[in-house]
Order: sequence, then structure tokens, then C-alpha cells
Amino acid sequence: MSEFHVLLIAGTHGNEINAPWLFEQWSKYPGIINSHGLNISKVIGNPKALKCCKRYISSDLNRSFQNELISNNSIDEYEILRAKELVSTYGLYGISPCHIAIDCHSTTSAMGNSIVVYGRRNADLAIASLLQLRLGLPIYLHEGDKTQKGFLVESWPCGLVVEIGPVPQGLLDISIIQKTMLTLECFIEEIYKIKLGKVHFPKKLIIHRHLRSIDFPRTEDGQITALVHPSLQGSDWLPMSNGTPLFKKLDGSILRYEGNDLPIPVFINEAAYVEKNIAMSLTKREIWDFSNDWKDAIIDLVFNQSFP
Repeated sequence: MSEFHVLLIAGTHGNEINAPWLFEQWSKYPGIINSHGLNISKVIGNPKALKCCKRYISSDLNRSFQNELISNNSIDEYEILRAKELVSTYGLYGISPCHIAIDCHSTTSAMGNSIVVYGRRNADLAIASLLQLRLGLPIYLHEGDKTQKGFLVESWPCGLVVEIGPVPQGLLDISIIQKTMLTLECFIEEIYKIKLGKVHFPKKLIIHRHLRSIDFPRTEDGQITALVHPSLQGSDWLPMSNGTPLFKKLDGSILRYEGNDLPIPVFINEAAYVEKNIAMSLTKREIWDFSNDWKDAIIDLVFNQSFP
């Protein structure tokens, strides 16, 4: 049984530069974040893209962790090779296997300080619940979207994404860095409490469950014809209703939301998602009872390093 090991990743997208800068400072001044003696690896996900301040070189690294891609030895795209390298080094059967991965991102959308969880793995939900209890963070549960897959943290037994915004791509912002620090400090402290047997879990977990994504209005050849309505811009996490303005054309015409399900939009007008044909994603707010299965999963992982 290997020592419990945490993987912290920054710069999965090379134009999200705040977390990589924090990692650099953390290496120079280890005391700025208390590691509580945990075995932590701090890794830059996409160093080539970070050097160029580009989201990626050939393809999105955070969509490159599909088994069929990293197991295909005939693919020589940089991000696929980098995904393979990260898994072979820090994955379950890697040289330095890690048991939890935290992937630090920033966004151009007004997401504030938030958490993204992919699917319903018990240990992921346990960690998310601890961060929500401590910091009140909203949690976006991304599932049911077959067009978006291959996310980095899914290659580890437990993992989630820290997503903070808004901040323009390629811009250092002290508030983004401080929020990243706060979240990582809280995460490390909660893992330390688990090791001490002093952790306290909540009774409830508030989830924003992914429903679907909406694209911009486009012509048949893919040209955008209307933009996010000014009243909706910056309104992440706020419920919409029937008739809420979604998009506005330059001629003044408005496209409105039609439906009575009161969805909650997230990642509104995220710059990087235009190429993915996503103007925003819609979620449903749900309150879940905390499950002892979540608690058992994270405790078992920390103490026994068992894997699903």
C-alpha cells in the first residue's frame, strides 16, 4: 500500500495563468499554504500551452483523457501524449500514484468560486460537500452530456475541478489567486482532518445538476447571429424564467427562453466554449441528503487507498 498522495494540477489550459502563478509562488515560499504534512505533487498540466499563453497546442487537454485516446499509440498529438504522460506518472498504476486530483481552472464567466464534479462518484461528492460546508461553494454536477468527455480528474479515483471567475484569459488577478488559495487551503485542511478522524460532514448537499447546453443562434455555415443579452451576462447561478432574454441581435430583436422549468445558467458566455458550440449550460438546483456511502468512500480512500 502506497502513501496517500494528492495531485494538484494547474495550467490544464495554458491561457488560465493564475493557478500556475500561484504554484510557482508556493514553490518559492512553501509557507503560503499549509500542506499539513500531506504528500502533495503540484503539476503544470499543459506546460507548452502555458508558455504560449494558449488554451492548447493541438487539442483540449481536458478532453484528452479518454481511454481510447491515451491507449492509442498511433496518436502523436501533444495533448494526448501529455495526458498519457500524466496518467503514467501520477495515475493509479503510475510511477508516483495519486489518490485524489484537484484541477485548478479559471473562467471568463461570472462563476465566482465554484466546484465542478463529473458524475456521481461517492468520494468526489464527499470532498465537494466538505468544501461547500466550509466555503459555501456552489457545485456544478456535469453529467449526461455525451459530447463532452475525457476530463482529467476522471482518470483518478477521486477528483474535482476548482473553477473561479470571471477573469480574462491570460490575465493575472489577485482576487482569483486568493480564491484559489483559499479553496486549496480548505481542501488540504479537510483531508488532514479526515486523517485525524476529526472531520465533520454536512447533512445536505446542494447540487446544480447539468440539464443541457445552449448554443448561440447561428447561420447554416456556423456564423453567430446574436449575442448573450446584456441582462443575462454575469447572471450565472441565478434562475431564469419563461421569457428571460437570452440573446440579442444588432437590429434590437431578442430571443427569449421558453419554458417554465426555471433552469439556472452557468458558464454564461465562457470564451473558450464558443468553439464547443456552447453559449451557456442550464442546470437544475437540487438538495440531496448526505450519504454515508460518500463518507465511507473518502475515508477508505485516505486510509486504505482502495480504488473503485
